[in-house]
Amino acid sequence: MNTMQSEINEIPIKASNFLKLSPSYSLPLGVPYLGMGSSYFAPLAFKYMGVPIFPEIASEYFNSYSGNRKSGKAVIISQSGQSSEALWCARLFRSYIAITNDAGSELSKNKNVSGAVSILAGSEKYSSSKSYINTLLALFKGFGFDTEKAVSILVKKMPDYEHLGKKMANEIFDQISRKRIHGIYVIGSGPNIATAYEASLILSESTRLCFSGMPMAQYDHGPKETAANSIVIQIISKGKSWERSQKLNRPIVNAGAVVLTVEEPEVEEKFSVLHNIVPFNYLAYYLAQKLNISETFVVGGKVTTT
Repeated sequence: MNTMQSEINEIPIKASNFLKLSPSYSLPLGVPYLGMGSSYFAPLAFKYMGVPIFPEIASEYFNSYSGNRKSGKAVIISQSGQSSEALWCARLFRSYIAITNDAGSELSKNKNVSGAVSILAGSEKYSSSKSYINTLLALFKGFGFDTEKAVSILVKKMPDYEHLGKKMANEIFDQISRKRIHGIYVIGSGPNIATAYEASLILSESTRLCFSGMPMAQYDHGPKETAANSIVIQIISKGKSWERSQKLNRPIVNAGAVVLTVEEPEVEEKFSVLHNIVPFNYLAYYLAQKLNISETFVVGGKVTTT
């Protein structure tokens, strides 16, 4: 079995292990949550759940505040614990909590670390899959959410998510093989805005096609005019924007867009971030296969260190 597929298949195992093995802890509110890529998108999901935290892109936070005096507290997220931008930001605070997949990393061992949370995702060579889910679980736990039922649904429905991911890969490959597709969008609302960003990241780096992730409302405010000869993957959930998502489909289909949907109806909107990303992991794997892409991160390697 391909290593990338194996990593995706480990998602329910690592998620269940996190629930069993992670010790009790809590995470602060009202402070910056800093990360890059997937490590930024995960706390962004909680901002759009209404959790009072301040997710920031670590590099831009550092560029904006590095000349100031040290601030009080923060939470810094880096799956490797080596991301250069995360380490730069660690110097800006009197104390911070590290969330990482490597308990022995520099981010977890600095003298101003007040606590370290291990996401227990295991090694990961390809795009963030199990590490993204476990980062979400670490945040859910730190904010006092019970995710046991959500994880049991994740375990049960992995075959469904793989089937959907493979189906979408076939449909997208068929479209790009038959005609020129000038845009592929992934759109979501509420906490699934983070899912849209994460999905576009892993799809772009795995397939070398350009996927654009954005809020559904932002797509509605302009990019929908590019609907002809485009593909739109719409993440749907039981939230305030559900009705708007239904109304958006008809005009963009009529304009020439191919619309695919991802939805997990068995869970509340806030927990759907754990499920809705998984079909995109499989989509990335199967579409990369169809495109004969055997290697990822060939342009400069995987960015984790300076």
